[in-house]
Amino acid sequence: MNAWIHAQFGVTDFWTFVIGTVLIVLLPGPNSLHVLSVAAQRGVRAGYRSACGVFLGDLILMVLSAGGVASLLRASPELFGVVKYAGAAYLVWIGLQMLRSAWRSWHRHGTSAAAALSPAVTGDPFTKALVISLLNPKAILFFISFFIQFVDPTYPAPWWSFGLLGLVCEATSLAYLSVLIFVGARLAAGFRRRQRLAAGMTGGVGALFIGFGAKLATSTL
Repeated sequence: MNAWIHAQFGVTDFWTFVIGTVLIVLLPGPNSLHVLSVAAQRGVRAGYRSACGVFLGDLILMVLSAGGVASLLRASPELFGVVKYAGAAYLVWIGLQMLRSAWRSWHRHGTSAAAALSPAVTGDPFTKALVISLLNPKAILFFISFFIQFVDPTYPAPWWSFGLLGLVCEATSLAYLSVLIFVGARLAAGFRRRQRLAAGMTGGVGALFIGFGAKLATSTL
C-alpha cells in the first residue's frame, strides 16, 4: 500500500504519516481548547464556526508549507524567531485576558455565567480561531518539521502529495474537533447555571494558553 501511494502521489511512508498525524492532533493545543471552550459556552453552531476557522488556518499553513515557506523558515532562524515570538505573545495575551475575565467573574456575585464570558470566546469565533490556528505553536512546528518530510522531492507533481497529506490532516482534525464540540455542548447547560464553574474553566484554559505561549517562545526547529 505504501509503495502504491508513493508511486501515485509521491508520499513516502503514508501510514507512518497517518499515525503520527492522529497522535499529534490528539495532543492538547490552543486550537482544540479554544473550540472546546466556545462549544461549552456558546453551543454546537458556534463550536463549528470556530472549527472552520481552525480548518482554514491549517489549510493556509499547508499551502505556505507547499509553497516553500517551511523551508524558508528552517533556513532562516531570524525569520522563524519573529514568527515564533509573535505567536507566543498573542497566545499569552489571550491567556491573560481569560485569567482576568475569570477572576472578575469569580468575584462578581449575581452575574450570570453567560454575561461573564471571557474575551477569548466572545466576538466572532471563526476569526478568533483562524488567528489562533495561524499562530498555533503545535501547528507551526508540525508543518515546518513533520509535514514536509513525507513528500518525495523527486516527485514531478508535488501538489498531489501535499493535497493527500492535507486531506488526512483536515479529516483527522474534523473528527477530533467534532467530538470536542459535542462534549462541550453537553457541558454548556452546567456552565450557564454555574457562574463559578464557567469562571474556573475560563481560568484554566487561560493558564494553558499562557503555557502554550511560553512553550512556543522556547521552541526550536
